[in-house]
Amino acid sequence: MFDPTSRYANVGDARYTTRDGQTIVYKKRRFASPAASMPLLTLATVAQSDRLDLIAYRTLGRPELSWRIADANDALDPFALVVPGQVLRVPRPLP
Repeated sequence: MFDPTSRYANVGDARYTTRDGQTIVYKKRRFASPAASMPLLTLATVAQSDRLDLIAYRTLGRPELSWRIADANDALDPFALVVPGQVLRVPRPLP
C-alpha cells in the first residue's frame, strides 16, 4: 500500500467492524523512535531558502526520506526545522 521509503511502510493494519457488519481497515498509529536513539550519520546546517527534502537529498541521497530527518530532530512540524543556521541531526539510513 505504501512505498518502501514511506514512514508508514512498516506500520501494521487494524480493523474495525461497524454495527452493521462492515469492516474498515486502517493503519495503526505510528510511533517514532526517540531522536537520541537514532544512529547519527551527520549534522547538517540549514542554509537560506533550504527545504527539508533538499537537505535529505544532499545528505541521504533521497528527498523522500525527509521524514527521517524530522524524526531524528523530534519534529512534529517539519517546517519548523528549516530555519537558516539551525543544525539538524541526520540519521543513518535504514538497511
